[in-house]
Amino acid sequence: MKLFTAIFAFLVVFQSSINTTETVSKENRNITVTVPNVTSNKGTIHYALYNEKGFMIQPLKTQSSKITNKKSTVVFTDVAPGEYAIICFHDLNGNDKMDFNEGRMPLEDYGISNNPASFGPPQYDTAKFVVSDKDVTLEIRF
Repeated sequence: MKLFTAIFAFLVVFQSSINTTETVSKENRNITVTVPNVTSNKGTIHYALYNEKGFMIQPLKTQSSKITNKKSTVVFTDVAPGEYAIICFHDLNGNDKMDFNEGRMPLEDYGISNNPASFGPPQYDTAKFVVSDKDVTLEIRF
């Protein structure tokens, strides 16, 4: 009877440990974004974090960073697990918006998560990335 009780207790503990390891983390994470190739130390880099629904319409979070040694880094904190995209631009003249010429071509450098090589406006499908059980580090190149 003692052997049966010991085996039963072991199985209960073992089963509960399996259930514990299968749970997916629901903790919020950080996303660190660096632009390593800014063309000058003038101005500011503005970053916007989007989900698919609000892409290029309404950012979930925004950050701005000064440029040091032609490099800029920000950290989006407390980001829930999910799928996201980031767009950033170099606000060289400090007017807090991206400037375009008459033909709607950007006058200031910009970048998109995943660094897709494309002409035209950013697309969510090429810029998306996943935040899951670990913090995320991205490099966006202009």
